[in-house]
Amino acid sequence: MQNIGGYAHKVTTSLPFEDAINKVTELLKTEGFGVLTEIDVTGTLKKKIDVDYKPYRILGACNPPFAHQALETENLIGVLLPCNVAVWDDGDKRVVAAMDARIMGKVIDSPAVKDLAEKVNAKLENALKQL
Repeated sequence: MQNIGGYAHKVTTSLPFEDAINKVTELLKTEGFGVLTEIDVTGTLKKKIDVDYKPYRILGACNPPFAHQALETENLIGVLLPCNVAVWDDGDKRVVAAMDARIMGKVIDSPAVKDLAEKVNAKLENALKQL
């Protein structure tokens, strides 16, 4: 697993695209996250601007207890939720990348948010490491 620029974690897998989506969704679930939204970037680009693009999907992951705690601490944190996980084709591999949740602690100057961001980040990292 790589940390990219302090804002994302990235792993690659040889799983087929749909299998990678299913596996990361399952791993997120074991860490207490559900996928609230799924954006088919490929389909959207084709439909809206008639561009063919590699398979690319964005999963909006949410851990309800952490989300509740974050919102109780700082209502504006909602602009940073949910935790996005992107999956795309890169040649014969799939890339799975998740936000580095610690970025929330860098954006919002609050010790409570920083602590919570560390906990969320650890769970996201754990899910990705298992791919």
